[in-house]
Amino acid sequence: MAMESAEGTITLNAQQEAAAATAAATMKGGGGGGKKRRRQRKGEGGEKKKCTLVSYHELPDYMKENEFILNYYRSEWPILNAVLSLFSWHNETINIWTHLLGFMLFFGLTLVHLGQYFPQVADLIGHLSWPISKVAENVSSNIGDVLSVSNFHFLKHFIPMGAAMFMQTNPALASYGMAVTSQTTRWPFFVFLAGAMFCLLSSSACHLLSCHSHQLNLFLIRLDYTGIAVMIVVSFFPPIYYIFQCEPRWQVVYLSAITAAGVATVYALMSPRLSAARYRAHRALLFVGMGLSGVVPAVHAAAVNWHEPRRNVTLAYEGAMAVSYLTGTAFYLTRVPERWCPGMFDLAGHSHQIFHALVIAGALAHYGAAIVFLKARDELGCPAA
Repeated sequence: MAMESAEGTITLNAQQEAAAATAAATMKGGGGGGKKRRRQRKGEGGEKKKCTLVSYHELPDYMKENEFILNYYRSEWPILNAVLSLFSWHNETINIWTHLLGFMLFFGLTLVHLGQYFPQVADLIGHLSWPISKVAENVSSNIGDVLSVSNFHFLKHFIPMGAAMFMQTNPALASYGMAVTSQTTRWPFFVFLAGAMFCLLSSSACHLLSCHSHQLNLFLIRLDYTGIAVMIVVSFFPPIYYIFQCEPRWQVVYLSAITAAGVATVYALMSPRLSAARYRAHRALLFVGMGLSGVVPAVHAAAVNWHEPRRNVTLAYEGAMAVSYLTGTAFYLTRVPERWCPGMFDLAGHSHQIFHALVIAGALAHYGAAIVFLKARDELGCPAA
């Protein structure tokens, strides 16, 4: 009995040890299996998020915008890869860079004009790298040539005397330039520059990052629409403010009306339904309607300033702006030329890229007109009551 009891005890102990070993092995194996499964899931996720360019037919529905662009799409890329695609070649590369460079240009112009009033900004411009400061000055200089303004007169009014090196080598001219005082406020002009920068930067961000996910895509598209509406609204501020500066009631009427139209447009475009590709024409018509509402104050302004010698110059600038925007919208709506040869213009030359280039051309034309409005109001002021 003792032996049987001992044998039973040994057997029980052996079974307990075997069970413990099995449990330990199971736990170890389960942990390893969990890690393996996580690695597998990670690997599967990596396969799904592999950063390769795909065709139009491989896109999720929410990314299918233009069926005439057949290839070179980024689809649901990780955010870091989407950001780094700024420096790679795909069908959004030119869309991104056209408005990103436009943003840099208007940022440079803003610094150039701020430098007239804030020496610290002028000193910063003196230390900026060539691409921003020099290109911005060249743009302003070219617009000054179109207006037939002498170099010194143009520098006196529109190019900041504050570039550090320029001040050091031309102290007398610099001090004269810093002594120039404004006769009218500049905030409407800077509102326009800020709105242009917001529009161009939000557009670049949309084209760069909307390939990440459906949620981010929808947010960035709405941001892009908001930027366009803001650009249209702020474009009204310099001409209406300066033309009707001596008649404040018309400033209030026209600026309130276009601001309300902009808010209503943005509110309407917040609907996910209107973000769909099939509502392309509806979206475009909303923006065109906002822009064409400027015909009323434009006719009013022309009548009020019929004998103003600068009238034809400003009308030429504003006409160039209108032609640029309307032509760009026509390309956006018709999707020409890719409609004629699907796949040929996937990387370069398609309608949205042309639209982007014409938006910048229109914004620069309006910038030229704003300079004329500002200069005229500085010189004329308002008659004494």
